[in-house]
Amino acid sequence: MEIGLGLGDGLWERVMQIRLQSFTVSKRFALTISRGTTSGSVNLFVRVEDGGIEGWGEASGFSIGDHEQDIQRISRSLQRVAPLLAAHSPLERDRIHQVMRQANVPSAARSAIDLALYDWMGKKALLPLWQIWGLERERIVPISVTIGINTPEGAAQRVRDWLGLDPEIQTLKVKLGSPLGIEADQAMLEAVRAAAPHIQKMSVDANGGWALEDAIAMSYWLADRGITYLEQPLNRADEASFLPLYKQSPLPIFADESCFDCGDVVRLGDRIHGINIKLNKCGGLTEALSMIRTARSLGLGVMFGCYSDTVLMNTALAHLAPLADHLDLDSHLNLKDDPFEGAIFQHGKLIPTERPGLGVVKRGG
Repeated sequence: MEIGLGLGDGLWERVMQIRLQSFTVSKRFALTISRGTTSGSVNLFVRVEDGGIEGWGEASGFSIGDHEQDIQRISRSLQRVAPLLAAHSPLERDRIHQVMRQANVPSAARSAIDLALYDWMGKKALLPLWQIWGLERERIVPISVTIGINTPEGAAQRVRDWLGLDPEIQTLKVKLGSPLGIEADQAMLEAVRAAAPHIQKMSVDANGGWALEDAIAMSYWLADRGITYLEQPLNRADEASFLPLYKQSPLPIFADESCFDCGDVVRLGDRIHGINIKLNKCGGLTEALSMIRTARSLGLGVMFGCYSDTVLMNTALAHLAPLADHLDLDSHLNLKDDPFEGAIFQHGKLIPTERPGLGVVKRGG
């Protein structure tokens, strides 16, 4: 599917073309979390063209409880709003976001446009985004690679698979919240630790798979085994339990599914230690920057995460990576058919290049 939308070629008319193209990506290894298993996804490639410069963005679908944004909904919303955006310059980011919010465009669609606008701006300025923002790539911490819910033997093999990709991997993120209970979680985690005894930094993400009592018990058990922090231990529908967990847990608590935007950061600020920012959830780099500033003003930690995203989206967040404490930007490393090339994975880190804008190009092109 490819759609070109604009106002025309009149002398006094702006012509910001917006093109949409869906594509499929497949995982090398299926990923299981507490809510289910995924082996691939259909994503949306978004291009914004103005003045001979083309900016690129991407959206991938996600589902959290009763909040679902699939590619069909994302694509339809962009087709609907594109004629309203075509009259604006790519530099009019604030106005473009106002138009999209007034049109109830979902966050993943807003994010795709926002990324394309930033990419366009960087290419216009002939500068990479990290340089425009005045950030230092040397401050980027290693990314974590993810071990999904599995049998102990399967989880240990997944660790070996990752280490085969890059022996310098320094950080693991382990998905727990098994439907078989916390005993299964504990057995799996011990197998992961045994398979990678040299890895010092390990975090756990339960994706809302625990009730309060189990979350408290697991927080102590995990702390005794050197786990760094605990991500989304409780379901977002049970946010009342975050406060008692916050008061009792020896581990820092990071919110993911419960935290979409700045309003959520403020609302949860007294019962979490940090937030997980994902572009599809928050609506793009513009909101991500606001969330970072809000979190820091409240004394909260910041991490970046991903869904079934290609290197295009992970590269976008890599430009802001000097501002984050923890990075979970590994989804593209588990893809068999990523159509893009972007930030470079080396020594366990994801480093944006010096190419202008996002610095993303088509693979082999």
